[in-house]
Amino acid sequence: MEEKTQNSSSAGPKHLTPAQKQLLKRQQELEYWKRNSKQIRSRNLITGLTIGAFVVGLFSYTILSVRQERIMDEIDDEAKTFVMKGPRTGANS
Repeated sequence: MEEKTQNSSSAGPKHLTPAQKQLLKRQQELEYWKRNSKQIRSRNLITGLTIGAFVVGLFSYTILSVRQERIMDEIDDEAKTFVMKGPRTGANS
C-alpha cells in the first residue's frame, strides 16, 4: 500500500500541499477500512457475544446464589424453631 502512494506521489509533483496530503491520507484510510471491514466486523461480533455471555453468566450466577441464600435462611429459621420447641419425645407429645 505504501508502494502505491510512493509511486503515485513520485509520478506527480514532489511537494504536496497540506490539503493534498490530507486528501491522500483520507484515501488511504478509506482503502484500509474497505479492505478490513469484514474482518473487523467479525471481531466485533465475537467480542460482543463474549461480553454478552459473560454478563448473562454472571447475572445467572448471582440470581442463583441469592436464591440459595433464601433457601438456607428458611432452613435456618426452621432449625431455630425446632430447637426452641425442643425435641419431640413420647413424654411431651
